[in-house]
Amino acid sequence: MAGTTERAGWLLKRAQDALNSAMTAALREHGATVPEYAALTALADEPGMSNADLARRAYVTPQTMNQVLRELERRGWVSRHPHPGHGRILQAELTGTGREVLAACHLAVGAVEEMMLAGLGPGERRQLVAALQSCIAGLSRG
Repeated sequence: MAGTTERAGWLLKRAQDALNSAMTAALREHGATVPEYAALTALADEPGMSNADLARRAYVTPQTMNQVLRELERRGWVSRHPHPGHGRILQAELTGTGREVLAACHLAVGAVEEMMLAGLGPGERRQLVAALQSCIAGLSRG
């Protein structure tokens, strides 16, 4: 049996922790947190997402996402308006300032990812992506 330091799940968790720490530091320089970055990225992909949908995309609770959105709205990075068919649902969209902040955050996160992958060549990077996608699919089949 492999020792803990050789187990894929343990190594993935350690890599995720290291990536989260590096992203937290890089995003802090732009006044953002990882959940805020996740929300901004999701809204850039799909403007008008609801709080619940954003929470799922950012891996946080709906209550936490509500706090995140309130903070993003307070900063002027996001605007929210009632959904046309469901008045109680607020849809969020990036503002111009939000798009500018997101662009800077993308560059910062890209630098972190490049640092993480620096020891891998193009083929190894493709293999890593494929292996991670396979792991996700395997666990999703449940």
